[in-house]
Amino acid sequence: MKNKEIKVLMTSAEISPFAKVGGLSDVVGSLPPAMQNLGVDVRLMMPKYGSIDDRKYKLERIYKNIKVPSAAIVEKIDIYLGQLPGTNIPVYFIDNKKYFSKKEVYWGNDAERFSFFCLSVIYALSELEFKPDIIHTHDFHTALISNLVKLSTYAYSKGAKTLYTIHNLNYQGKIEPKILKNANLSSNSMESLSQDAKDGDINLMVQGIFNCDLLNTVSPTYATEITKKEQGGGLHKVIKLHKEKLSGILNGLDLEAFNPATDEKIIQKYSVSNLENKVKNKLALQKEMNLEVNKDIPLVAMVSRLAWQKGLELIEDNLIKNLDMQVVILGTGEKRYEDYLQKLAKKYPEKLVAKIMFSSDMAQRIYAGSDFFLMPSRFEPCGLGQMISMRYGSLPIVRATGGLKDTVDDSVGFSFKKFSAKAFYLAVKKAVDLYYENPAKFKKMQITAMKKDFSWDNSAKKYLKLYKNLLK
Repeated sequence: MKNKEIKVLMTSAEISPFAKVGGLSDVVGSLPPAMQNLGVDVRLMMPKYGSIDDRKYKLERIYKNIKVPSAAIVEKIDIYLGQLPGTNIPVYFIDNKKYFSKKEVYWGNDAERFSFFCLSVIYALSELEFKPDIIHTHDFHTALISNLVKLSTYAYSKGAKTLYTIHNLNYQGKIEPKILKNANLSSNSMESLSQDAKDGDINLMVQGIFNCDLLNTVSPTYATEITKKEQGGGLHKVIKLHKEKLSGILNGLDLEAFNPATDEKIIQKYSVSNLENKVKNKLALQKEMNLEVNKDIPLVAMVSRLAWQKGLELIEDNLIKNLDMQVVILGTGEKRYEDYLQKLAKKYPEKLVAKIMFSSDMAQRIYAGSDFFLMPSRFEPCGLGQMISMRYGSLPIVRATGGLKDTVDDSVGFSFKKFSAKAFYLAVKKAVDLYYENPAKFKKMQITAMKKDFSWDNSAKKYLKLYKNLLK
């Protein structure tokens, strides 16, 4: 089959720029243009949340009051049409006041709301008269589409192949079996559901894994890790059972959004050809953070959700106290981590600044102004922070797990294997020592990092191969 003959519907709970909560939205907003460049007919579908601006995105209602009869109740949906900004890729929005009218993407019983969305996709395809060869689903929110496609008798969804992408195994979508009626299903609808219901609940991610035709996750190493108990989130046995259809494809990076040579949000633009200009961003960041303005002190940064996954416990007192460096941390999250970092910053005000807030503009200034970037994660399916930091010549210091292991080697950064404060300390010390003792090698690593190709083009070619495998 030629590329231009491959028709793909990509479905997700969030797609950037329309609705963004996490990295999922970035992936589903960035991958389709790269697929289109390879000749694939790709279209998107997502819920229409109250926060989505019709006028800004020039959305047009193309179908009204379509009945979606589930076993729960007959709901009605409207379908809106827009385009992914900067492209001609169609984006279909499912509008239903009961489930999607709020501004928030996630609220209440998400599994119930997105189960209805999955059913709506099947009905919407019939109205649109679009028959995809492949339906590409993402995370637990759209996992039930694979079940519905298998059971479908509707001409526009029957026989479609499904690719299911896991972005983060920790969010699985567990529901009471009775909630299945929202998707016009029950625990008796198919064997995977009846088997799953035996323990008293339905795991939507498990359903996606069982019923998809191919399964992938967002880095090669994470694909291996999730087959093991330590990183399998309780699903390692299920995944191992289906490992013959499992692969790992590293996420790409939006190279236009993250480019120090054109970034309007940073103080001074720069590139590998005039890397010396990067220091102006560092001096400005030190000043902004009320730290000593001194180009000779290594500036270490972290931009992150403050969550258990991210390994914040490893940032211990002696790390800040004993190493001659400055640290800037930006992020929000769990209160225990916010309080811990603020306490540490209060104890070492001349060395550590903790900005407990969300600011994409400040994040850009931190990437541009820092010398090193911390990601001591317990697990990291892919990670974008290390790719962005390398793009800006800030060398990553990471735990060798998931996508961090796949993207950071000794030529561009520093890594440690054991999840321990001591191992992390030694990795940071190695980086800081290099900065002071071998500036020529530090600069060479910066240039190597900035030249790494994290474009979506590479990842898209691998997705195209999966698509073609589905259609053999």
